[in-house]
Amino acid sequence: MNLHQLRFVREAVRQNFNLTEAAKALYTSQPGVSKAIIELEEELGVDIFTRHGKRIRGLTEPGRAVLSSVELIMQEIDSLKSIGKEFAAQDSGSFTIATTHTQARYALPKVVQAFSQKFPKVRLSLLQGNPKQVAEMVLKDQADVAIATEGIASIDGLVSIPCYQWEHVLVVPLEHPLLKAKVITLEEIAAYPLITYDGAFTGRTKIDQAFSLRGLKPDILLEAIDADVIKTYVELGLGVGIIAGMAYDAERDRNLRAVSVGHLFGSNVSRVALKQGAYLRSYVYTFIELLAPTLNRKLIDQVMSGEKDIYEI
Repeated sequence: MNLHQLRFVREAVRQNFNLTEAAKALYTSQPGVSKAIIELEEELGVDIFTRHGKRIRGLTEPGRAVLSSVELIMQEIDSLKSIGKEFAAQDSGSFTIATTHTQARYALPKVVQAFSQKFPKVRLSLLQGNPKQVAEMVLKDQADVAIATEGIASIDGLVSIPCYQWEHVLVVPLEHPLLKAKVITLEEIAAYPLITYDGAFTGRTKIDQAFSLRGLKPDILLEAIDADVIKTYVELGLGVGIIAGMAYDAERDRNLRAVSVGHLFGSNVSRVALKQGAYLRSYVYTFIELLAPTLNRKLIDQVMSGEKDIYEI
């Protein structure tokens, strides 16, 4: 048994059981991959993959157990490599953040700027996607951390840590009738066409739940992943908007007014997610501390070690 065989098994699964693509990804030959997998199966005494002729089609039941062990072994190998790299170069390397548009556009710019000033030799990359996509990026080692509000709190293989709370605001054009209300209600909002986030983004679940619990069905004119798009259509007078509070800037958004609606939709928690068991380089801890100053290395290590209830906002 050798590491090449384990890599071939993992990559075959990642490439949807296409050995040709697995060989390309690992810069080797397809016959070599196939032979190595067969030799591993013979050594273990079980079939890892189901087959149709010479083609593999899926994992057998013992194959799923083998893959789970392979993933753990390869993760430990990657951690060993990271340890060596960190001690060889304490303040350089690469760091990839996977996040949603709202976080990248409104929450992260100052954090990224401060991080880059502290670690000018670290090559930082930002990848964008919906919450499910950014979680997958971390699970597949395409990113070091994921940051989102929806959908990353309880994904197998990830450890997520709450970073900060925020509330939604209602955005309306200047002189809109709703600005005269002392306390805005769901019924008043539902009287206007609504422009807000796509279902997978930025606390949309709580918005839908609030209307549903009151038996209301708002007229949703437009769903977007970008608060700037929402604000643009509100400025045109096509409806009222609900966005994350962080996405409204009174100086920048001079043609709009914002009213807090946390009393209607509750508070939301943005979280940072890391791969379970991952080795964290020192500058990853610093980044998380910049994002959430209440966090520190000790707390992060405790959460990563399994003490998930040690820290809550």
